Amino acid sequence: MWYEYLYQVLSIINYIVLIIIGVPLLVQILYVLFAWVKKKTYPKSEKTAKIAYLIPAHNEADVIYDTVLDALNSQDYPKDCYDIFVVAHNCTDDTAKLAKEAGAIVLELNDPDPEHRKAAYPLKHGVNHILKLDKYDMVIHLDADNHMNKEFSRLMSDAYFSGVDFARPYEGAINATTNFYTKACTLFYTFDSRYGSRVRERLNIAAHINGSGAMMSTRMLKACGGYDSVTISDDAEFNFNRMLEGYKGHYVEDAVVYEDMPSSYEDTLNRNKRIFNGSVNLLKPKLLKMLGKFFTTGRISYLEMFLSYIFIFLTFVLCTWIPLYYIYDFVFLALVNNGTIPVSLFSISYYDAVMWNTIYAACGILLSLFIFFGFLQGLVLVLIDYKKMGAKSPKEMLSAAFLFPCFLFIYVITICAGAFSKSNWNKIKRNVKK
Repeated sequence: MWYEYLYQVLSIINYIVLIIIGVPLLVQILYVLFAWVKKKTYPKSEKTAKIAYLIPAHNEADVIYDTVLDALNSQDYPKDCYDIFVVAHNCTDDTAKLAKEAGAIVLELNDPDPEHRKAAYPLKHGVNHILKLDKYDMVIHLDADNHMNKEFSRLMSDAYFSGVDFARPYEGAINATTNFYTKACTLFYTFDSRYGSRVRERLNIAAHINGSGAMMSTRMLKACGGYDSVTISDDAEFNFNRMLEGYKGHYVEDAVVYEDMPSSYEDTLNRNKRIFNGSVNLLKPKLLKMLGKFFTTGRISYLEMFLSYIFIFLTFVLCTWIPLYYIYDFVFLALVNNGTIPVSLFSISYYDAVMWNTIYAACGILLSLFIFFGFLQGLVLVLIDYKKMGAKSPKEMLSAAFLFPCFLFIYVITICAGAFSKSNWNKIKRNVKK
């Protein structure tokens, strides 16, 4: 019967899809298994680097004053060795005025081009200005709501004098304990800091440098012609560009940047739409080059980066092929087992066994992933790193550990939604408590 042949063909395709999904997922599981490795630290340097903190800001009057003031006063670092630059990009509020009052060096950028309404353009403008001054050793990108631990500048300086040109910090949260979404988002982002980034650093695999707290040496920026990324996910693109040129990103674990986490489904959706759209832009020209670099150089960093980003696209498969196939699969098997559809290739007992084996396997895999990749890894993370997350005690974050599998489901759905929408750099809803 033709429908039996169709079923067999679709079954083979499904096995291939499951293998493709399983490979990058296995990498993430390995990071959890090897999370016990000792963190890497950089030797304390007698020298002190000159640091330019750069904040792109679009209508951030509600948070920019506190962010600048905190950055200037919280650092255990010589005050004459760092400055805060704020690029007020197409602002219609008091962002520039408040940033200046707080002590920042303010650059106002009025750019009418609607295609330039992205964080990349004020970053590019700020980096070009800082490089022309020729007085700083590094540029560190902050968002308008970020705070740092007091050791941040010193630790980045030590890494720089150890030969690091490109580095990321540990990502914590300002509003970690506000609600389900902020707790779950905090766990999700600190997962990569505590597990993935530490293991990569110890295994000499390049760090994933994107977002808040990214350190870029001026010697590297000069060599690559400044900030050369202008997509909606410019930070990830910049990371790809530097890797393809041979630069290796590093991880400075004890340097912690605290950021504002999404506090609602809408906030989570908007952030993940930007992630998916940005990854699509990376796929066409860069992601395949990353895979090609692995085959030409043999460096595992290129393969690991490829697998990590390709998983974003696989969320689309998880939300489309997987549910549609298994609905078809169970309907077909049920119709065969009750005699509605006659079969000739295999017996009814064979199809009955297939159905129950599929049910048992699916339940086993899902339960294992939820327990291991959801509950346990979240619980361990809460117990050992709650302070870096931004919580005062493990108890404040325990509910997030138990609800984390639910958030992973929401995360996959919202990432997939990016395939059907376009993301822009609009004013971001801030949830920081004052």
